[in-house]
Amino acid sequence: MPALGVLCALAASALAQPEERPEYPIKPIQIIVAVPAGGGVDIATRIVADRLRAHLGQNVILEHRGGQGGNVGAEAVANAVSDGYTLLATPPAPLTTNKMLYRNMTFDPKGFEPVAVLTMIPNVLVIRTSLPFETLEDFIAYARANPGKLNYASQGNGSTAHLSTELLQRLIGTRFVHVPYRGTAPAMKDVIAGHVDMFFVEAAVAIQQHKAGKARILAVATTKRLEALPQVPTFAELGFPELKSATWNAIVAPPGTPRHIVGTLNRSIDAILKMPDVREQFLSINMQPVGGTPGEMAELIRAETKRWGEVIAAAGITID
Repeated sequence: MPALGVLCALAASALAQPEERPEYPIKPIQIIVAVPAGGGVDIATRIVADRLRAHLGQNVILEHRGGQGGNVGAEAVANAVSDGYTLLATPPAPLTTNKMLYRNMTFDPKGFEPVAVLTMIPNVLVIRTSLPFETLEDFIAYARANPGKLNYASQGNGSTAHLSTELLQRLIGTRFVHVPYRGTAPAMKDVIAGHVDMFFVEAAVAIQQHKAGKARILAVATTKRLEALPQVPTFAELGFPELKSATWNAIVAPPGTPRHIVGTLNRSIDAILKMPDVREQFLSINMQPVGGTPGEMAELIRAETKRWGEVIAAAGITID
């Protein structure tokens, strides 16, 4: 009996020991960026990656794999080893709306492990300066009286600009003509040149053009006015609280990545985003640093999927 008691005590002691976890990280981390270089996701990821190298004591390598609205890069990470050494930096679409737009997606967006939201960039409604509208009210009055007369740019079918304008059409009861472009830069260029009437675009892209008189921002798709645009009202102020639109950039890990690795990454990124100089760097380019917990990011993904999914269903939008 004493021997049995000893064995039981040893077994209980073993069960009480904390689970042994391999050290992380012990080698370089690769972040696959789901869009081409130069955009908001790329900029935000580079700023964070520069600090993450020192924070984790390992090199952080960025690789761009754009295509199919972010699906090419997302698919690569969805099929990567779940050890924390391959991550995805992405805009919202591969995590939220793409599954409703692309019929042949080979990965489940719900499988990714949320790590952290890097930045949130409010969208604004910008128009060409040759249009005779100084206020959103005047713009809407004309649009209602002349359905189909105004056109709008987007970064392509299913993009944030496309969905935001579809929502605006539904709210004000009119129609615009869709002119899809291959990205933000050519679309904004044609607004400035006067070739297209309007564009829902990231505030970071439009603010300088607005201040230089090359384009006109009529409203901001946030609940509060932007510090950089104190004179520009929000859609909520003007009677359209449903029109909330922002582009956010986030990092996720492959399905099944251990919680302690996700936690290590999240704590490091969250701490970086709280650094005063990092915050100032983001704010200077009109990006709002976010951070928070993986659970908060998961809730954001659920809410955005539901909201924009309703717009996609109502408009019957598909890509393939």
